Amino acid sequence: MFRKLSLLFGIHAAMTMAVLLAYPCATFAQRGGGHAGGGSAGGGGLSSTGKATGVDEKDDLKDFHEVLAVQATTQQLVDYAAMMKSTEAANAELKTFLERLRKENTASDLPSRSAMVQQAVEGARTENKKFLEGFSEQQKSGLKEITKKLTRADAELAQQVKEFDERVRDSKVTGSPIANSGQGLERALTSFQNQQVGLGEEMSIGVATNGQNSAFNLPPVENSVNFANQPISITTSGVISQGVAESGQNTFKIELTEDLSDLQGNITEVLRTQLNKDSRCGERIAIQTAALSPSDPASLVLVQLHFERWACLGRDVNEVVEGNGTLEVKLTPSVGESGALTLTPKIERTDAEGLIGELLRSDSLGERLRDKIAESVLFAVRQGWDLNATIPPAVRHNATLRHAQFHGAGAGRLRVVLDGEIRVSNEQLTSVIGELKARELNAGELKGQSSAPATAPATTPR
Repeated sequence: MFRKLSLLFGIHAAMTMAVLLAYPCATFAQRGGGHAGGGSAGGGGLSSTGKATGVDEKDDLKDFHEVLAVQATTQQLVDYAAMMKSTEAANAELKTFLERLRKENTASDLPSRSAMVQQAVEGARTENKKFLEGFSEQQKSGLKEITKKLTRADAELAQQVKEFDERVRDSKVTGSPIANSGQGLERALTSFQNQQVGLGEEMSIGVATNGQNSAFNLPPVENSVNFANQPISITTSGVISQGVAESGQNTFKIELTEDLSDLQGNITEVLRTQLNKDSRCGERIAIQTAALSPSDPASLVLVQLHFERWACLGRDVNEVVEGNGTLEVKLTPSVGESGALTLTPKIERTDAEGLIGELLRSDSLGERLRDKIAESVLFAVRQGWDLNATIPPAVRHNATLRHAQFHGAGAGRLRVVLDGEIRVSNEQLTSVIGELKARELNAGELKGQSSAPATAPATTPR
């Protein structure tokens, strides 16, 4: 159908011009000739009686109108990109599972790892269902056949997920049976994804009026952050979707997703490098344990610490107070008018007795710890919003962050989703789309690319 589209536009234009040339006066005279029995003066004009029949089955423009009827709306372009992204995420989760299974053959954490795969697949199926439910009546009718194929692929995927779960839960089954079930799930997921791609083609998604893609995947980029001698890896992936054009400006929607799993796994050491303090005369702070977890759309940092305060009187050093405490801080992301990302910290809970509790609740100690925790996490998150590493050069200076939120990704894993937009002029549009296409085509070469590690400021609470 879509190979005919450019030809049909040409046919439509040619036919319109032929009508105008053949009936230059009568064409414009029809505006006022629609009353009953009203032919033109003198009886020589075109009669305007009768009812318009629309496009006849034999009309050469039939395919053209069918294409327009099922073409995706601007919002559907964005929703389609999100749907495909969730399917790709499920694919990546499954591939990681199968790779680890091949290397280790079996492992005690198989149930938890398979649960992450199942959650990712169910997420993809949910996004797929939401996308289909958004069809207009014309789209439901015109896309009936491809939708049936996608529905069958979804049913097969659901069956394979069920069998995969049963294999993993069976404690007597290890090794090859689980791998075989995983490969069956992989084939079903690939078929499911292929049908989604076919649906996109039928809806002209990926075929804009200039023949370019409307949505472009940004390959994952790994950024490294150093906290003292503690390196943290943050992998960022994303999608750029072409939106509407107004007044000579073209808007692209951008969504970046940062995987903060490595920060979570090393949060205790990270906060030790930033918060530990050992003053001979003054405060001594030692972080015992720390945890970073999602609390959509925010995140929570739970810190257990040991605190001492020493006073120096001449040559004598005396301990004034000593004890343990727990501090829970909620971090809520926000974006200012300038597009700057910030984290607003709030102490949700303190758990300590005696003077330590009073210091954490009423003294500046708790506030200083709270702010330093937020500063450390924010520094890491900002490295993911590194436009030099993630976005092609042509649009780096035109990108603006609009919204940010933390998001739980299953099994307690934490991600941050950053939404923004890119505005480019009509003159820049061709080169921008060219760069985005090149970035997609070279994704294999760019995979695993990392930027120079950023180093967090080595400061401690004052």
